[in-house]
Amino acid sequence: MHCYISSNDNRYYAALEQSFGEAGAATSENRIPAVKLGIRQMVERPRRRDKTGGRTFIGAPAGMRKRVTFDLQTYMTGWTEGRAEPCYGPLFQAALGGVGVTFDGGTVEMATGGDRITFASAHALGVGQALRFGAEIRFVSNVIDEQTVVLNAPLSEVPQPGDPAGRAITYLPANSLPSVSVFDYWEPAEAVQRVLTGAAVDEMRVSLNGDFHQFRFVGEAAELLDSRSFVDGQAGLSSYPAEPEIDVVGFSLVPGSMGQAWFGATPEQFHTVVEAELSVRNNTDLSRRDFGTNRASCVISGQREVGLDILLVSNTRPETLALYEAASQRSPVGMMLQLGMQEGQLCGLYLPTVVPEVPEFDDEETRLRWRFRNCRAQGFANDEVVVAFA
Repeated sequence: MHCYISSNDNRYYAALEQSFGEAGAATSENRIPAVKLGIRQMVERPRRRDKTGGRTFIGAPAGMRKRVTFDLQTYMTGWTEGRAEPCYGPLFQAALGGVGVTFDGGTVEMATGGDRITFASAHALGVGQALRFGAEIRFVSNVIDEQTVVLNAPLSEVPQPGDPAGRAITYLPANSLPSVSVFDYWEPAEAVQRVLTGAAVDEMRVSLNGDFHQFRFVGEAAELLDSRSFVDGQAGLSSYPAEPEIDVVGFSLVPGSMGQAWFGATPEQFHTVVEAELSVRNNTDLSRRDFGTNRASCVISGQREVGLDILLVSNTRPETLALYEAASQRSPVGMMLQLGMQEGQLCGLYLPTVVPEVPEFDDEETRLRWRFRNCRAQGFANDEVVVAFA
């Protein structure tokens, strides 16, 4: 007897594409802890102006252009030991453009003030790249020489000679954006399975201080395939892709309340953040209207817009007043958010130069809160935002 399909009998995978619109190869390592995948396919229905002899719509021809949009929401999870990148790494690469750059670790020779680190050997780090010390993630703000770097914010504890710096992978912006394939598998196997190909991330959002840290990717795709109507050759496939063998039963989710916030021209740690959300908008455009095809053939990225919304509790501490003063005077500051407080479950968001907006005063609660909306990040050359995992 046929019954309903449970919405929980669902698994998602995301894989980078080598060529736009050609389905990537999903593996068990590409499985993501997604919460929801919304897909909408719209077929153009232009108005017919020919004289049909009546008022009845008699249909549109086959082969009209289609537009496919998606909205994918996923939780932050731990970075499994032995894997080259986190499971949602392809989505961050699609949102920012840059290939993940890995720092494999090093040994401290000397540390000064918690933010100047000298390694025992060449570190091979670049400006903006991340590294981990204990349960903290930091970014390189300056490279002094091949062994010494300056961090964007001081560590809670000054590293001692011989202490290890842990691995981290860093995603930086780039001029061009790759595309991804998103696989949507259901139980039972006879249910309709779907694959998004040529998925371009137009907007990425990272939210913190909810139940769990959460990522959201919104954009447009070239094509939506399904197991019921698949035709050989679609998206470069000779057959509908089978689901990879599952090797992950559950995910180690990261509580949304855990992390750190560092703001200011001379960064200070804030313990009063109530909400924060990073947004990256790529202003993408898919070449859907080229003559001779009814599907997109590439993605064009426009000017990047990086913003940060912050809600914090107001007080009279010097760093809080300095942040308000910077907003009032339109002075740029550095901002960093760390999600998580455990090795293997860390995400860092680094905006080296942000012009904060004058906050709105929210006095509805028992404590006065300041809401900074759309604080715009800026830079020189693909350096206004960096995302890293460790």
